[in-house]
Amino acid sequence: MVSRNKGIFSLDFLVPNLGLIFTVILVEAIFSTVVRPRATELDITGRLIAAQNSDKPKAQERSLIIIIKDPEQETEIILWIWATIIMTYKLVQVGRERALLKHDFIGTQQGERIIPEDALDRYKELKSAVEASPRWRDRQLPEILLAALHRFHATHSVQDAASAIKERAELVADTQDSDLSLLRYVAWAIPAVGFIGTVRGIGDALAHADEAIKGDLTGVTSSLGLAFNSTLVALLISMVLMFMLHMLQSRQEALILELQNYGREKLVDIMKVPASEVTTNPPA
Repeated sequence: MVSRNKGIFSLDFLVPNLGLIFTVILVEAIFSTVVRPRATELDITGRLIAAQNSDKPKAQERSLIIIIKDPEQETEIILWIWATIIMTYKLVQVGRERALLKHDFIGTQQGERIIPEDALDRYKELKSAVEASPRWRDRQLPEILLAALHRFHATHSVQDAASAIKERAELVADTQDSDLSLLRYVAWAIPAVGFIGTVRGIGDALAHADEAIKGDLTGVTSSLGLAFNSTLVALLISMVLMFMLHMLQSRQEALILELQNYGREKLVDIMKVPASEVTTNPPA
């Protein structure tokens, strides 16, 4: 079958789940040991400078640490790195599938043709070779070729064999598109988290309205900084993520076309139904 094993010990299950755990631990460790302490230090330094130069107010320089220090931005970064891990794994899968296109699975000689009576033997030979080679198991190209040989033997029709290749390729395309649903959700979730940060920041700013009326703008500016920074980080990360997702989809779509071309050129084009069978079974 073309579909992958979805058990708990398969890479399709382990990579997303272990990738999320690894990303959460890594990002939280960096924020706990570097980002938050450094942000606190910069905040204190900025306030001291502002107090010493109260007669000459000066805009404080915005640091990357200050921009990403809040929980919303941390969540956005976690989602982005997690999605990057998943996309990298899927790109590796595409690369492995494309590497098989260089191999001649049929092994026919120049001018040799495959007739329906030979298709079953070819099917058994290819299936045995696939089962004996771990790097060929559960790969899309061998499965597509096996489906075409089996259909050709059963129906004695080259057109049916070509249809089998097309059907299997479409099944692969549907499976790949379904596997991208998690990435599409993450691409939607990142701006949503940014909007949550915006709402929380504006709400906190309104809660400090009384202090602002009295002349203390510290709470309001800090809350508005959260509101704008969370949206800024979310939009920037989303742009990068959507570009990466577009590149992954392009590679997957190109793979589907290459699989169909390989099946037609290496297998369908050398299939032949003997003239006696065509004469005996005229079209209806």
